[in-house]
Amino acid sequence: MSIESKNNLPVILLFGPTAVGKTALVEQLFVHSAHKFEIINADSMQVYRSLDIGTAKPSSELQRRIPHHLIDICSPTEQYDVGQFVRDADRLVWDICSRGRIPLITGGTAFYFYHFMYGLPPTPSADVEIREALYKRLRLSGRDELFQELQQCDPVTAKKLHPNDTQRVIRALEVLQSSGKPLSSYRQTPSLRPGYEYLVLGLYRDRAELYSRIDRRVEQMWVEGLVEEVGALIDQGLTAEDPGMRGIGYCEFFEAQSYGPQSPELGNFTKPVFDQIKTEIKKNSRRYAKRQITFFKRIAETEWYTPEESKTLSVRVSEFLREFLPPIDFV
Repeated sequence: MSIESKNNLPVILLFGPTAVGKTALVEQLFVHSAHKFEIINADSMQVYRSLDIGTAKPSSELQRRIPHHLIDICSPTEQYDVGQFVRDADRLVWDICSRGRIPLITGGTAFYFYHFMYGLPPTPSADVEIREALYKRLRLSGRDELFQELQQCDPVTAKKLHPNDTQRVIRALEVLQSSGKPLSSYRQTPSLRPGYEYLVLGLYRDRAELYSRIDRRVEQMWVEGLVEEVGALIDQGLTAEDPGMRGIGYCEFFEAQSYGPQSPELGNFTKPVFDQIKTEIKKNSRRYAKRQITFFKRIAETEWYTPEESKTLSVRVSEFLREFLPPIDFV
């Protein structure tokens, strides 16, 4: 039996910066009622197969206990963008609701949440020839030259992007070259997409506490075998320019000694090099968390909680679901 109210489908969005504690809260609030929920992943790196430790994917046990979607759906050599996410999420929300369950979209990619709620910006369609030419320049000249060009031509967009976010840098340059207008000029006035009843939950922590958790997570990734995971990916032939290798936790290995698109020989790295890579991952993760927080604050409908407010959150979720499902007892 499908679920709907006033012709709208219910969808819960749960987000927050990296290492804030999203997965632990999902386990605490939703797993014991897993037959009522299905999760749609909104982490742009967890879509890639074989990138497990560096992306902090939910455990196989958690994925067994509550259905997850949009995890391990792409090869690290494939592009996956926000347009694909919105289309996939729309399809999955309808599928999940048609089975009488509630979709829970959770993750940390703010861009995905924003455009799922407000729609995609009315930018020009992709120009294959321009994009291919830009990727050729990337291979010949490197990402720094492209990012510097974007800083000169569209500083507003450049300020929002990390220099390593090659996919979005190239998209911004593609829009500029194809339309003659900067990507920032296509900004739209936020208006919620129709068809959904949204419950938007944001998680936050004190900045110092969050940064400490990020540092501990990186240390734990090392213990779990991040170096070995990256080595196996390199052995498969992946390079710095593959989409899956551009994320934090992976790109730092390629940048350690300015390898560019060449794959490094990890066996030749010394301990000081690995220590520097670890330091860079922590630093980049903290910077990313800061950008996430800034972007999430643009979503005006967000109700903010700390992960410790689980009882208050459970009450809020129960209130939201009352018109869609029979009463659910949360922890």
